[in-house]
Amino acid sequence: MSILWEKSETWRWMVRKSRDSKPFFLAFATVCGVIPGIIGYAVMQATNSRNEQLEAQLRRKARPDTLMMGQTNRERLAEFLGELERKEDTNDRYVAALRGETLTRKPYVRIQPIPKDIDNNTNTSTQANKVETKQLPKK
Repeated sequence: MSILWEKSETWRWMVRKSRDSKPFFLAFATVCGVIPGIIGYAVMQATNSRNEQLEAQLRRKARPDTLMMGQTNRERLAEFLGELERKEDTNDRYVAALRGETLTRKPYVRIQPIPKDIDNNTNTSTQANKVETKQLPKK
């Protein structure tokens, strides 16, 4: 900033004017905020492609892994919205997420907690294998 202050008379004039005049400061701040906003909006409108043919072409050229991820995301979203609609308890989803797990399962099958009465002599890998799943009734 000192380079601007030392070398530019225009910059010094703007700083003095902004410091001394509140209306000039508000006008300058408005110009500095509004003009970039207008330019950004114009660029977004110019580059926004809502062309149906272009979207169809991009969908035809999509890689198989992209299509598979899209299908998986649609299935997960449908399952999640179904659970919300049926007002099911989804706390186990959050517990699994806190453990770093992802609930990838068949629809309507929930992860159950590990039973507390397992003998302490068994190792943790066999405990993880003993996790039960429960089939919820379909409504």
